[in-house]
Amino acid sequence: MGPIRGHKKRKRKRVEKVVDQNAPNPSLPYQPQALDWWDQFSKRITGPSSQSKDLPRFESVLKISRKTFNYICSLVKEEMMAKPANFTDLNGKLLSLNDRVAVAIRRLSSGESLSAVGNLLGINQSTVAQITWRFSEAMENRGIHHLRWPATEAEMNEIKLKFEKIGGLPNCCGVVDTTHILMCLSSMDPSTKIWCDDEKNHSMILQAIVDPEMRFLDIVTGWPGSMSHSLVLKSSSFFRLCEEGERLNGKKIKLLGETELREYIIGDAAFPLLPWLLTPYPYDPYQRPRSHNVFVSFNMRLSATKMVALRALTRLKETWRIINGVMWRPDKNRLPRIILVCCILHNICIDLEDEVQREIPVDDVNAPGYRQQVCEYRDETASSLRDDVSLYLDCFVDRGLSSID
Repeated sequence: MGPIRGHKKRKRKRVEKVVDQNAPNPSLPYQPQALDWWDQFSKRITGPSSQSKDLPRFESVLKISRKTFNYICSLVKEEMMAKPANFTDLNGKLLSLNDRVAVAIRRLSSGESLSAVGNLLGINQSTVAQITWRFSEAMENRGIHHLRWPATEAEMNEIKLKFEKIGGLPNCCGVVDTTHILMCLSSMDPSTKIWCDDEKNHSMILQAIVDPEMRFLDIVTGWPGSMSHSLVLKSSSFFRLCEEGERLNGKKIKLLGETELREYIIGDAAFPLLPWLLTPYPYDPYQRPRSHNVFVSFNMRLSATKMVALRALTRLKETWRIINGVMWRPDKNRLPRIILVCCILHNICIDLEDEVQREIPVDDVNAPGYRQQVCEYRDETASSLRDDVSLYLDCFVDRGLSSID
């Protein structure tokens, strides 16, 4: 979360009235006030002779609020300005910190080409590229604390309660989902075949674990689109930590009888059923009606909860459009870091309760055109645990014998 500063109440003291030296003096002729930074910067878009009333709104160009922008500038200031680099516009004017951050944010949020951004802002496209990469490095170093697994029991308990209110699932700590970042690669290069996914697109996978507020708690990216979602999970440090008992190892709760439910996350059919990862029941036409209804109810709760991750990935790609659409022959070594920075910026907007982001509509579409993957692996212990959770929900929640606070 972003820093929150508390203020102690202090006794009011009587002070003498102080004359504001910057206040206008009615006895002097009118003098126009100096232009705000944004007024000056936006004239790059509209032309130097534009009037203030004709300038574009800050939020419409950068897709974030001024509060969020100022906070981002404070994060990256040291690294963006420390290294010697005389970034200038086409007129030779030195670009300020705000100018540089605005250039990078515009590039990341619009998804426009380097030349398009450069032409819009009156900056050489190579300068746009250098500024964007320097910004990405600075955000990765200075903003990574906005993307982390909950560090305290209190944080995790809050997540569990919010998930329970969404779908009724007790002790749930997150939702895992994936999306494909599309790329345009040369079909003549044999090495690009590994990036070709099941839908015949070149893509890079982003796997994310999301909290109830659509905040990313853990991400994995950089793997080619040809890898299955389950294999990406198994190749992650998150999988290793869970298997070794170092993650999702918090407080257990009792269900029916002596059955205990550990902490877990949920995912769709593309992921394996594990003691710490619950997935939906596959359709079985031979199930008895009673069991069928219980399992359908569980799947509905799972689906309602999983929508959080679907919307998070959709908002990520809608806001930071550099990873939406098809990227033209990207640097595959740098792309994972660009994706990471977009995820950090996504979380910062949530942590700062960015009102501009809240106004962006979110469709329930993540990767249109991609078929549902299915993982056949099923851990027997996890299978029994899923049955116990389903029966608990049917007996104590669906029948009104227990309620979600």
